[in-house]
Amino acid sequence: MAQLDSLPPLRDVIERHELRAKKSLGQNFLLDLNLTCRIARAAGSLDTHTIIEVGPGPGGLTRALLHEGAKKVIAIEMDPRALGALAEIADHYPGRLEVIEGDALKVDIASLVPEGPVRIVANLPYNVGTQLLLGWLEQDPWPPFYDSLTLMFQKEVAERIIATEEDKAYGRLGVIAGWRCNAIKMFDVSREAFSPPPKVTSSIVHLTPKQNPLPCKLKYLEQVTAAAFGQRRKMLRQSLKALGVDHAALIEAAGLEETQRAETVSVESFVAMANALERIRNA
Repeated sequence: MAQLDSLPPLRDVIERHELRAKKSLGQNFLLDLNLTCRIARAAGSLDTHTIIEVGPGPGGLTRALLHEGAKKVIAIEMDPRALGALAEIADHYPGRLEVIEGDALKVDIASLVPEGPVRIVANLPYNVGTQLLLGWLEQDPWPPFYDSLTLMFQKEVAERIIATEEDKAYGRLGVIAGWRCNAIKMFDVSREAFSPPPKVTSSIVHLTPKQNPLPCKLKYLEQVTAAAFGQRRKMLRQSLKALGVDHAALIEAAGLEETQRAETVSVESFVAMANALERIRNA
């Protein structure tokens, strides 16, 4: 493997800073710097952007982002053991890496970059990845503060994010992501690329916000998808009863059949039902 920079190999960094991965923090460290560079390049242009990274750990992806030309990286890390390793990277790339110690679920990430384009690029901790993504998809106002998201998830979660109707993995996450973003899977990452190896394959997903998604209030879309997918094997005429309104009116507004199931309903039709639900609730 070609040397990325003059910093020590990641295995040495992990050993020196006693950075054994903690299961409680959802940690699995990527050690292959060629692979982390591939992830960084999947995010698109970096030289004009501030990059937000969540959970950098020993800094494999951080180093790749800086090596690939990121104007600045803001890394959010809640494990104090990693701060020494990240400080060494900051010294190697003066003025281009800012490290924030904290829980990304509690940090107001949008406020970290007062102006200028932002991309979020991260090997997300498995235990909070979906929660973080939903927070970024539910930004208000929209379009959000970021230009794109390039994120690593367990492969099965990645498939839920990019799924459309008729895909087995299609569900609430696919509807919310498909409503507000264009999402594609870039490539898979073998479990052997990590230390320690997780039990599953991972995937890189790239999401680009739609500038003008179909008009809809998020809370109503969430209510409709929760009802429909909460009983996904049941027909809409049954599953939508959980909303406590005239479910037939919702189905009709979307031009659907009462015998359809949630997994066959497009994002556009879910939006139509959500808008109908809003009208009924506010009548």
